[in-house]
Amino acid sequence: MIDSQSQTPGAARNTTGLSFILILSALMAFTSLSTDIYLPAMPVMAKDLHGDAELTITGFLIGFCIAQLIWGPVSDHFGRRLPLFAGMVLFIVGSVGCALSENIGQIVFWRVFQALGACTGPMLGRAMIRDLFSRTRAAQMLSTLMIIMAIAPIAGPLLGGQMIKITSWHSIFWLLTAIGTLMLISLIWLPETLPEEKREKASLAGAFRNYYTLLSNAQYMRFTLCLTFYYIAAYAFITGSPFVYISYFGVDPQHYGWLFAVNIVGLMAVSVVNRRLVHRYPLETLLKCAVTVAALAALVLALGVRMHTGGVVLIVVTVFIFFSMNGVIAATSAAAALDAVPNVAGSASALMGSLQYGSGIISSLLLALAGDGTPWTMAWIIALFTLISAGIALTTRVVAVADN
Repeated sequence: MIDSQSQTPGAARNTTGLSFILILSALMAFTSLSTDIYLPAMPVMAKDLHGDAELTITGFLIGFCIAQLIWGPVSDHFGRRLPLFAGMVLFIVGSVGCALSENIGQIVFWRVFQALGACTGPMLGRAMIRDLFSRTRAAQMLSTLMIIMAIAPIAGPLLGGQMIKITSWHSIFWLLTAIGTLMLISLIWLPETLPEEKREKASLAGAFRNYYTLLSNAQYMRFTLCLTFYYIAAYAFITGSPFVYISYFGVDPQHYGWLFAVNIVGLMAVSVVNRRLVHRYPLETLLKCAVTVAALAALVLALGVRMHTGGVVLIVVTVFIFFSMNGVIAATSAAAALDAVPNVAGSASALMGSLQYGSGIISSLLLALAGDGTPWTMAWIIALFTLISAGIALTTRVVAVADN
């Protein structure tokens, strides 16, 4: 149902056609694509660049985290389209820099630069959904977008694994350059969802003060932190799995993509179910159920790895359950958080995205600093932070909100 405070039903119908959904899905997939596509190449990159390949993810997430805090108020002030165009240009330049890098320092720098642009996609994708839809409908739309955008983390590692087999890792970043260029062109057909009369009227400097208001909003922060801690756990798998599967268990890099993709299939399946569930149950109830299941799977993973039982099968099965819950957790927590602060959706989405994806910095640093060459470090990080996420969700009261 269209949010009566966002747009008229007719305007929303004209805006949210198939092209709008496809472009928005691609924008929201930018983060996954920018990282997942070169995961199979990370062990090779570490050897070629004589450095810690995990730092390329850390650098990307640092840029991603900081840039969103800038783009959020800018989008509330100037609209959504302008930051998207600027972001795609920055992403293209950063991708070229990565492709031309010759050492670990250079590629980490350009990964930061690449992230300055990539972050506009998922951040403004969420904000545009909130511009158009009410609480429950926004959760349903976000689940729909996750189903489509899940193609990227499935296709990314598979494509990257095949590319590293026949060419160098540099070509992966040239491919990202081409994809960024196509996305820049596609933005021509993306409509503006934040009309002039609904934009932030205060000065741009004043718009940044919205972050203080957001940080002091308990309802918004509760959902945001729940998502943040879950993503620390998720990034522990994303960052650590190439070395666990390829280096520790000896999985062929070309086959790694399939092991990664199975988790995304689970995410897609749960997202399909979630589209129906959001109309029957409160978002808070769905969130509590999802994080509880994820926490139980994470505990089994950590205990099994610690006891040296189950091998790679244990990791594949438990991570599949854990990762599949992302289909509910991301959609429900984002919709509920943004519903708490509808007048500053751009800044709210930016702060949420900054914490959500910036949390991966914690994962990659913990893996780099505490890694012992076994799956244990990845396992305990996943378990610890999923339990914290569950603790936050389970203490959240259910709020009955009528969609208008």
